[in-house]
Amino acid sequence: MLSSALLLVLAYLLGSVSGSLLLGGLRGVDVRRQGSGNAGGTNAFRALGWRFALGVVAIDVGKGALAAGLALALAPAEGAVAPLVLAYGAIVLAVAGHTWPLFYGFRGGKGAATLVGGLAVVWPGALPVLLLVWLACIVLTGYVGLATMLAAGVLVPLAWFGGADPMRLAFALAALVFIVFNHRDNVRRLVHGCENRFERARVLHRLLRRRQA
Repeated sequence: MLSSALLLVLAYLLGSVSGSLLLGGLRGVDVRRQGSGNAGGTNAFRALGWRFALGVVAIDVGKGALAAGLALALAPAEGAVAPLVLAYGAIVLAVAGHTWPLFYGFRGGKGAATLVGGLAVVWPGALPVLLLVWLACIVLTGYVGLATMLAAGVLVPLAWFGGADPMRLAFALAALVFIVFNHRDNVRRLVHGCENRFERARVLHRLLRRRQA
């Protein structure tokens, strides 16, 4: 078994393995120099297509799940921190590593996929609700950043109405703050009306336009 501190450091290091920068490096491409300049799945999709983005998301989701899983499996039996609480902390550190990756000059992505990977391990029941909110917002607005922030925001009422466990609620709040902070540029563009839309996902909008035509 590993100490709690070592597991948290390991979670940050896992988070620092950026899917887009790792796979992009194999192709001689730095996605931070393209599109929005973000090292996440959305910019990877816009820059290099869906196949590349799929690999990026798989890595970023996987490292969140791995960080949480290792924390649960290797938490000290007699430690002062409960394994589940340690797993929550590991997810937050993995998201931090994704945002400020040690291996890539502390310039990474926004952490949503890594958060989803961690949730799949410690709170899988939340994922269908998050996915539903995310998809609904994408279909209605085409704003990926807004959809991601709203989906993260759902964690707080889910934690509250699911029993108001203090540690889960604290984790939900921390996750929301992290995601909103990492999407602060999206918020700024939304306020000024210049946020990028994922037009192909606005299915409802296209259907209404066809009917009007």
